[in-house]
Amino acid sequence: MKTIGERIKYLRKEVLENTQKDFGLRIGLKPNSVSDIENGKNNPTEQTIKAICREFNINENWLRNGTDEIYNKIDEDFASICAEIGVNDEKAKMAIMKYCQLSDEDKKLFWNFIERFLK
Repeated sequence: MKTIGERIKYLRKEVLENTQKDFGLRIGLKPNSVSDIENGKNNPTEQTIKAICREFNINENWLRNGTDEIYNKIDEDFASICAEIGVNDEKAKMAIMKYCQLSDEDKKLFWNFIERFLK
């Protein structure tokens, strides 16, 4: 993939399995704008590049140049993860806050459910 448009199309279609409409909704573009970028008619703006990287955890070097890994490495530092959630994921933040309010018994039930769900 030589161009950023080709990488965006690959990301959207092959990796994320999104339609142009769904992909565009996540980053604030209309489907025809996504199409124009993918087909090389327009270049993505800085704002669009930043939105793709932020929304899908994409490595900006990969998106711009095709270098490095497609995804950013996840920072496994707990404090950094919590700070990131607090800023960027309101639903996850709310879930964590609600979890903290559960009784010990309810927390145990919650983890039993999660363990069953993951099997």
